[in-house]
Formats: sequence, C-alpha cells, structure tokens
Amino acid sequence: MATVTLRAFVCSFSIIFLLKPNGFSSQQFSITFQQPTDCGVESYFDISSLSCVKCGPNQVNSKSGLACECQAGFRVLVSNGASITCQQCPDANQGVTQDGYGCIRCPGSVGDNGKCQCPKGSVLVEREWNGNPLNEAQCEACNATEPAFSAPDTTGNRCVRCEDSFINSSQSCVCGTSNIQAGGMCFPPNSLPASVASNVIFGQLALSVTSLWFSSFMYSSAAACLLFSNRTACQSLGNMCVMNMHSSSTINNDACGLYNTVYRAAQGSSQDISYWRTNLPWLYYGDQLGLASRILQNEPLPVGFSFKGTQKNTNIELQAAVYSVRGEFLRWESVGGGNLQLCPDTPTRQQSAFMFGTAYKQSCVLSVSELLNGYPEPVFYDVFLVIQKPQEDKRLLAVPLLNINQQFNGQFTNQGSSMNNWYLTRRLMLVDTLSGREKSLSSSPKVIRVASNIKIGFQLVTNTQKGQVYPPLMTVTYSDILVTDPTTQTVTVTFSLEYTMDQEEARVKTDIALGVLGGVAVVHSLLKTASWKRRIASPLIDLQTIMKFLVFYAGDLANVFFIITVGTGLYWLIFFKAQLFVSVLLPLPAQEERFVVYVGCAFALKTVQFLHKLFVQLSVDIFFIDWERPRSKASKHVEGSGEAKSQASPVSIWRTYFVANEWNEIQTIRKINPTFQVIAVLFFLEVVGFSNLALRDPSSDLHPSPEAYTPPYSLILRYGVASAMWLCIGLMQITFFKVIHERFVEDKIRQFVDLCSISNISVLLLSHRCFGYYIHGRSVHGHADTNMDEMNTNLKREAENLCGQRGLLPNSDTQTFQISITNRLRAQYDRIIEPINWRSGPSRLVDASANPCEQSTKAYHTMNRFLGSVIDHAHREMDYIVKDKLLFERIIGMEFIEPLDKSIFYNDDSHSFADVLFYGNEAVLLIFDTLFFCVVDLGSQNFILAAVLTYLQQLVFRLIRNGMGRRNLASKTLVDKRFLI
Repeated sequence: MATVTLRAFVCSFSIIFLLKPNGFSSQQFSITFQQPTDCGVESYFDISSLSCVKCGPNQVNSKSGLACECQAGFRVLVSNGASITCQQCPDANQGVTQDGYGCIRCPGSVGDNGKCQCPKGSVLVEREWNGNPLNEAQCEACNATEPAFSAPDTTGNRCVRCEDSFINSSQSCVCGTSNIQAGGMCFPPNSLPASVASNVIFGQLALSVTSLWFSSFMYSSAAACLLFSNRTACQSLGNMCVMNMHSSSTINNDACGLYNTVYRAAQGSSQDISYWRTNLPWLYYGDQLGLASRILQNEPLPVGFSFKGTQKNTNIELQAAVYSVRGEFLRWESVGGGNLQLCPDTPTRQQSAFMFGTAYKQSCVLSVSELLNGYPEPVFYDVFLVIQKPQEDKRLLAVPLLNINQQFNGQFTNQGSSMNNWYLTRRLMLVDTLSGREKSLSSSPKVIRVASNIKIGFQLVTNTQKGQVYPPLMTVTYSDILVTDPTTQTVTVTFSLEYTMDQEEARVKTDIALGVLGGVAVVHSLLKTASWKRRIASPLIDLQTIMKFLVFYAGDLANVFFIITVGTGLYWLIFFKAQLFVSVLLPLPAQEERFVVYVGCAFALKTVQFLHKLFVQLSVDIFFIDWERPRSKASKHVEGSGEAKSQASPVSIWRTYFVANEWNEIQTIRKINPTFQVIAVLFFLEVVGFSNLALRDPSSDLHPSPEAYTPPYSLILRYGVASAMWLCIGLMQITFFKVIHERFVEDKIRQFVDLCSISNISVLLLSHRCFGYYIHGRSVHGHADTNMDEMNTNLKREAENLCGQRGLLPNSDTQTFQISITNRLRAQYDRIIEPINWRSGPSRLVDASANPCEQSTKAYHTMNRFLGSVIDHAHREMDYIVKDKLLFERIIGMEFIEPLDKSIFYNDDSHSFADVLFYGNEAVLLIFDTLFFCVVDLGSQNFILAAVLTYLQQLVFRLIRNGMGRRNLASKTLVDKRFLI
C-alpha cells in the first residue's frame, strides 16, 4: 500500500499517538450518528467524514444533501472540485445561468430559484452556439474557447461548461499535450506514477487478473482524489483497495499503493480520528505490532448488556454507511434483515442474530449464477455499532474488520491466532463480480469473490459484573471462485455471531479441583486396596494387587470426573441462563473439547468399575445352611434279610430351593425403575422442553416460537441438563423407594431375611476369600418343615413374644452380619467344595468312576454339617466372636482387626449383604447409566436415541447378571439350576 511498505505510512502520524494519552480509547473511534437529512439548509453531508459540514458564504445545501450550491441569485465564481465561491448577480433583472457559473438577462421574470423563467413550451437558451453568453435565449454552436469553455452535454441538446480540469490545464475544453487525460478528466503529469497496476490478485487461486474496471478508473480516481480532493473519486479509489483485499506490498502503483500515496499527502483528520484523513475513506488502523490488541481490548464499551430485569439490554444495533462502487454515498442502513447475510431467511430469524448472547450461525449454499445476476456491482459497507447511553446523543463506534484474505508482501498476515500480528481494517463488500471482468464491463467475469464467512465477535470484559464487553470485531473470509460453469458452481456462505470470555480462570479452577479430588481418590483407592488385601488374607504386593488398585482408582477417578463435569455443567447452566447483568459467557465449541474429554474419561473409568463390580457379583461364594432336623425315624425294609431298619426321615429340600429361587430373583432388583427412569427423563427433556435450556442463547423459554431462530446446542449445557435431569429423577425414585415403598409396600431385602427365618435356612456369602456376609435364618421354633396349622401357630407365638428372638446371639434380633473368617476356616471350606470344582477343571483331575450327583449330594451335606457346626461353636479351632464395628471402620470400609485365631462376626443392621446385588450398588449403576445416556447424546445430539440405547444397555446387563448369576448360584450352592426358575 505504501511507496515502500504499508508500515512506512504509519510513521507519518505516529507522533500523534504519543501526544495523546488516551490514543487507544474506544471513545476515540466513536462518532456521532448523522444523516444527510440532519444537516439542515446551511450544511451538507460529507460522505468522507460521515458528518455535517457547514457551507460557505452565500451557499445552501443541494437537493441531494451531499454538496453545497450557491443561493438563489448567486453564481459560482470559483470552483476547484472540492469547494466553490459564490457571487451575487449585479443586476436585479439578471438570473443565474443553468450551470450556475454566470448571470444573464432574463427575457421574462426571475424565478424563486434565481434563474430565468421561460413561458411554457419554450426552451431557455443562455448561450450562443459557440458558448458566448447571451442577453436573450438563442441557440448557437458550442464554443470551447474563452470565455465560453463549453462543450456538448451527453444528450447533445445544449452547451455546457467543460470539466474544470480541462479549462485549468489549457484554458479550453482540450486536455493539454503534456497532461494526462483519464476518466473524463485532465491531470498534470508526474503527479502519480505514469502507469498503474490494474491487476487484481486472487490469492486463493494464485491467479492475477487484469481488471478492466481498475484499468479504466483507478488512475483517474487516484488523481482526482489527490489533486482535486474529489470525495467521490477518493471513495472509488478506496473501494478498489477493498476489492484488492486491503493487500499491500512494495508496489506503489496498485490500488492500495495509490491510496497510501494520497493518504500521506492528505492533511487533517475527520471526526478527530487520526486514521481517518480528510476527504478519504477510512480503510486502515495502522500496522504497529500489538495495535490490534490495544484497539480491541484496551477499553470496554460504555454500555453494558443485561439478560433480564428492568434494565434488560440484549439488542445489538449496527449501522452501516453504504457506498456504491463508483464512490457515491447511497444511504445509512440499519444492519439486519439480510443486508450482510447472503443466505435467504425470514426477517425474524435473521434479526435474531443481533440479540446479545445468542450464538447465531446461518449457512447455505448459493449458486454462482444467482450471485452474478443479483450482484452486478459490489456495494461497500462501513459498519458502526450504535451506542445509546441514557440521556445522551446516539453515537457510532467503528467496528474494526479482520480480513483473513489480506496480504502483506505476499504473506497472509491475519490467518494466525496471535492478535499481535493482525492488521485491522475498515470497509467490506459481500460479492465482487466486477473486478474480475477483463474484456468488457458487460462480459462475464473470469473470477468472482464472495464473502463466504462473516463473523462478528464480542469478548466479555474479565470479572465484569455490569455486562461490559470490548469493542466487537468483524472477521470476514472471502472465497475466490474461478467461473467455469455458473449454473453448476456453488459456494457455501456463513454468517455468525460469536461471544467469548477468558476461560483461563475456569480452566485453572477445574485443574485444581481435579488435582485435589484426584489426590483424595488415590488415598481412598489405597485404603480400599489395603482392605481388599486384608479380606483375602494376602500380605504380598503382587501384580494382582497393582491391578486391583488400578481398578479401584478407576472407579474413584470416574467419580471425580463425574463430580467435576456435572458441577461444571450446572454452573454454566445456572449462571449463564439466570444472570441479570452479563458476567459469564458460554465456552466456544472448540473450548468444549476439553470438557467432552473429561466426560469420556468419566464414562470409560466408570465402565471399568461397573464391569469389575459385575464380575465380583458373578463369582461370589454362597451356601444355604439348612438347620432343619428330622422329627422321627421311618422304617425301611432291607432286601434279603427280611428285616426292617429304622432311619431318620429325610428333610425336605424344597425350602432350600425356594430360598435359592428368591435369592435368584432379587439379584437384579434396584431402587429405581429403569423403564420409568428412561420415560420420565425423555418426557421432561422433549415434551416439557427442558432440552431448550441447552441452547446457546440467554432465553430460558421452554417452548420458543416455531418462527424464532433456534441456535445450536452447547455441549456443556446439554450435558448439564441431561445429567441433572437423570440424577434428579433417579434420586427422587430412590427417596420414594426408601421412604414410601419399602415401608408401606414391600421391602424385598428384609423380606428375604424373614423368609430365611421362616424357612430355617441361613445364608453364607463370601465376596472375598476371607470376608463376606452371614444371614442367620435359624428358626426359633426348631422346625420349619411343617403343616399350615403349626406354621400359623408358630408365627402367632412369635408375634406375641412367646418364644425366643431370631438373632444369632441370645436375646438379640440381629440376623445379618459382616464376617471376617480365618484362613483355617476358609481352607476347610475350599476342601469340602473342591471335588465339585474339579468337574469344571481339566479332565485328568476328574474321577471318571464317580457319580456327579452323588458327589454333589455328599458335598452339600458335608458343607451343611460343617457350617452348621461352626455357627454352633462346635469347632474350637474355628470359633468366632460377635462384635460391633467401630465408626471409623464403617466409614472407610476396612476392618482393623485381622482374624487370626477366631473369626469375627460384625453386627450389621444395615443389611450390607446387598452389596453383592444390584440393590447395594445403586450409586454405581445410576452414575453409569447417567454417563452412558449423556455420552450417547453428546455424540448424536439426540435424546431419544440416547434413551433407547440406555434402556437396551440396562436390559442387556440385567440379562447377563440374571443368567450368569443363576449359573454361579447353582454352582456354589449345589442347587440344581433346573430348580432356579
């Protein structure tokens, strides 16, 4: 752009910045909003400074409002293109000529406009054919010499004064031989380079096109702007620089180079903005390193934004000064309704883009043929943000532009993320089908340029409580399209608004929380590992121990990630949607990737914990101790001897089968109803409309209008809404189940314990090698295998306290225990069950002559007698004691005393044997289901699909738990699985 470089011209006004302490205040770049209609009679609207300028003496505003003209009865004495001097006609009977440069005696009266009036049907002729002024109207040929200086007009019907530049150069209507004629004007030599670079560089295509528009009008626009301060020419030159993407190099005769030449020669500034030179369009902010950050982040806007309340302010009002490609000021235009949005849409949806906080994005595919027909010439926009403070005049803040296609010495300088390397500019266009025309202005262009991506970004001031933001930045990316077949070629265009804030503090706090809670998780996992080592009675730290620690740590770390992600989602949901004055803004989609990784980690680690829990439950050791004893002996005839021997009557096995079936049925009961959970969550999200809270806008409306724009979803908000809804409904179900259902309907866990007592069956559960649970079901009546009358009598006696209590200890009701057994007891247990385990082992260990049924029956009776004798303290070397757990032992889930000589039975009124069932692991299941639902939704953005897959997942794992749990129950209790129905 400069004679040498773009940076060179900044030196000419860098001293100004040093002299102004507030040189980078946002107020410096704001102007008062004025229109041509605001200027009144004695002022005109300066299209360069976008302000009203007072006319000179004896001058009034023209009809267009964009220039001054002499008052009625005054003629133009001197004109240099930028200003005029007026003189009153000396005779009252004289009128001003039509061209305004002379006075003439009127054949009739003088009109109110100071010009002669002719009768209707006549033509006023003020000059002879050679241009000499006449006293009366006559038609004569035009005379190009002094004093006529006239030439035929475009219609050839009248003589008009020649263009001033011709007269000034040769005192005639002929451009001097030493001068340069261009664009209908005559210029002195050596004022600008003799030749201009009329090539337009299309950087994306690496293509240079010789533009007919540039070659026809670039030199004349630059010369007229430099020599005559012609404002329209200056605007036209600036437009050519914009069409060349504000790009600059060491060449000083291209569009931006010529603009810079005029810029350096210009004097004064418009609107007290040093970058905005008098009579010139404002195209650049300068090229000082770090200038962009000072402009964009030095001082916030003087107004704040609020989402709610009486001071609600979410309206973003933009005004644009619109110019034609020829440099004519067309109008002030309110941005909105599609003027910067190429994609067609309803006005209501397009206007949603300018509601603060709404992440607006509109994309579509446009045909090249439509662009060629709809945009024969480019239109240029200078965009301003309207600042309306209470009881103050409306002011306009210039919106800086970041042109991604801008080049500096052949390098794309604005494509990096470092703000310090950016070069901010002004003025943009949407579609350029003109600069790529080579042969004629009516021919089809070789290349067109389209603003394919326009983004307006707002950045929130750090730690603001008043909704303050920094000046917005408009980022535009142009696509260069080589026109080959316009009917088939298309281009994708996007218009969006983006709101950002500094997320560093939130990231640091998240990392701190993750570090602290992660450290707590390590300690907790070590305690669980130590507890597990004690429960399996293994003092060695081996590979199995390390793997167990990693599994425990996976579960605890999953809880850490879950707490952090749910907390983060609820934080953004509450503080963004409910804030009065804007103090937080949602992270951008790119900034949400870290959050999504945390959710993925939580789900993966929780899956490991869930599968580990499932494996432990499917491998638990269990045995039903039958306390029933025969009541009498029955006679049995012995063949061959002819004698009858008496044997004890067999005890019915049906009670054991019944208890085993009940245990099989309660393996997968939960405190929540999975079907109701899925339906309820889906109902509130999709039907009630809570899913709309996850939209990237400040609205909390659950049912927005169908005509309104629907912004994209925020992954963080979507996760926050989904997880909160799933957890709330789940917790309400658990509360209802514990408070209402279990008390007034049925409690299957306690019912199972009661069933054991009535059936005279105790249950031994070993979840670890030397740790497990014991349910004491020994009947206080001695027998349970009886008829209905005796059973009812026994229950009545128990209800009236006419018999002993059900507890293991005398005068105790405690029936459930946590047990820590000795190695000796576990070894004996394994020896009894070992022959049965061999059946599933290698064939060389199996006794082929043994009957499997007899082995199972023998092992069952042996185990039943052994465990019954242990409970009855019949084995002194395998005795046990009963005690209460310490409070700290219950809190950390670890036993402090190691059972060396005697086993320890800990009183357990909380029925913690449910830990080997789904019932006792509801927290793990609830979190796993929540994460599964949310992960599927984050991947598909579809709550219905997530609900369906979550339900199927629950069904599959319930079938696996039922099927394999049934197999393990049959294997460990020696109950034939055919009886487990």
